[in-house]
Amino acid sequence: MPESADTLDAGEQAATAARRPFGQRLAAAMAARGPLCVGIDPHPGLLAGWGLADDAEGLRAFSLTVVEAVAGQVAAVKPQVALYERHGSRGIAVLEETLAACAQADLLSIADAKRGDIGSTMAAYADAWLGEGSALAADAVTLSPYLGYESLRPALDLATATGRGVFVLGLTSNPEGASVQHVGGRDSVARRIVAAVARENAPVEALGSTGLVIGATVGPDLVRLGIELGATRAPILAPGLGAQGATGADMKAAFADCWPQILGTSSREILRAGPDRAALLQAALRTRDSLL
Repeated sequence: MPESADTLDAGEQAATAARRPFGQRLAAAMAARGPLCVGIDPHPGLLAGWGLADDAEGLRAFSLTVVEAVAGQVAAVKPQVALYERHGSRGIAVLEETLAACAQADLLSIADAKRGDIGSTMAAYADAWLGEGSALAADAVTLSPYLGYESLRPALDLATATGRGVFVLGLTSNPEGASVQHVGGRDSVARRIVAAVARENAPVEALGSTGLVIGATVGPDLVRLGIELGATRAPILAPGLGAQGATGADMKAAFADCWPQILGTSSREILRAGPDRAALLQAALRTRDSLL
């Protein structure tokens, strides 16, 4: 089982006590820097476009350049874990270095790992991505609830204990997602996941630390399935801004009832501006400003 706040050692308890809950930290970052999360997605094509090799050294140069370019200017970054895993242990080492660089720069990190399992395996994932002392610990991690929402309990509880956060897949924009998420119509699987997240955040008065992943282009599905996000108190990670077709205006219309909760995510649209740091920052700021 994951460690509770009572079983953390003295150093870990001190670190946790000094860390405000993730929801509070994210709300402050969004208020100060705008509601944008920059995806760090080192696809082979982007590495090549930057003149970098598709290896661990190219991965490192790419990742740290993005962090250096946007630190202090956007609310968060989201490394895509799979694109580090494809490089094996060296890629994971680069991911660890990237997360450490984010922490040093006071830049919130969301590990896009989409983990989901049961029992002791889920507890191990929780320790890896949310546990004190783990080199992979991010400020938050994405989770898949499709083995049952309560299968995520080890991660939910450890995030609370350590002041970190999670983003639970709710309603995604990929066409295949509908075959699971939309089942049940007005009592859909997605609606039940959203309701579970709302219950998780019920004790807080502002933005909670249990978030949702809701695709930026699924506005019509939210209406058709009767899903209301405003009362969830959940930060909502909304991928799909830019290269996937959503605009800031589209998102404001789709998420009008919960706009203060939205953290728009853009990856390729911004990353194509690299490797020049100034150009990367300007691309990020243009995207951020479209959400203001």
